[in-house]
Amino acid sequence: MRLSVTIFLTDETITPTRLARELEQRGFAGLYLPEHTHIPVERTTPYPAGGELPPEYGRTLDPFVALGQAAAVTERLGLGTGITLVAQHDPVALAKQIATVDHLSAGRLTLGVGFGWNVEEAADHGVEWRTRRELVRDRMALMRALWSEEPTAYEGEFASVRASFAHPKPVRKRRGPVVGPHTLVGGAAGPKLFTHICEYADGWMPIGGRGLSQSLPVLRGAWADAGRDPAALQVVPYAIHPSPGKLAHYADLGIEEVVAQLPPAGESEVLRALDGLAGFLD
Repeated sequence: MRLSVTIFLTDETITPTRLARELEQRGFAGLYLPEHTHIPVERTTPYPAGGELPPEYGRTLDPFVALGQAAAVTERLGLGTGITLVAQHDPVALAKQIATVDHLSAGRLTLGVGFGWNVEEAADHGVEWRTRRELVRDRMALMRALWSEEPTAYEGEFASVRASFAHPKPVRKRRGPVVGPHTLVGGAAGPKLFTHICEYADGWMPIGGRGLSQSLPVLRGAWADAGRDPAALQVVPYAIHPSPGKLAHYADLGIEEVVAQLPPAGESEVLRALDGLAGFLD
C-alpha cells in the first residue's frame, strides 16, 4: 500500500523543499497540502473536529506555490491538494495554476476537490453557501473545457468561457467524463457527494477513513450506475493515523493509497514523525 502524508505547511513549519526531499528519499508516495486563504476572526462556523480551531489554519502556505517548490526538488514524489476550495477561486486562473503545476511536475499532481466548511471564509470570496456545491460543479466543468485538447467553450450557471487557446494542458488524457489531472473529491459520504465523484472525478478522498465498509459499496453502486469502469475507482483515506490493523482493513477493501497526518511543526519534530511512519512503508 502506498503511504503519502499531509501537513499544514505554514510560515512556522518545515519548508516544502526540505520536506519533499525527505519524503522522496524515504520512499513515501506523495505530499498533500490543504488550503485556507484566511480565517476571519469573527466566525460563528464551528470547527468540524470540535473545540478551538488550531492556529495553523490561519497560517497555511498557498498549496500550489508550495507544491511547485516541492516539484522542483523531486522526481517521483506525488503532489496533491487536500483539498482545493474550488468555489473560492476564479476558475480560469485556477485552471492555469493546476495545469502548470501538473505540467512542470510531469503529471504528478492529484487535485483534491472540496466544498469547504467555513461559511465566513467562503463569504469573503463571494460564495453563497447554499449553492456552493453547484458552483464547484460549474467551475469544474469550465476548467475541463479549458483543459480539453481542442478549444472548447463553456456556458454555465455561474460562469462561462469562450473557446480558447489554453496551455499547458494537464498531462493525463481524458478518462471517460474526466478531463484534467488525477482528481479526487473530498467530503462525507452521501448521495450528493457520490454524484459529484461519478460526474467529474477519479475517486473519493474520505477524511479519517471511518465507515468505509458501509459507504464504499454505495459509492461503487453509484459509480457502476454512472457507467464508469469499476476497476478505475480510487479511494484514498485522508489525514489518518495509521496502524497495522487499519491498513490491513483498508487493503481488504481494495484501497491502494492512504494519506497520514503529520504535525504542523518544525523540521526536527516532522522528521521524528516520519521516522515513526517508517514501519508502514512497503
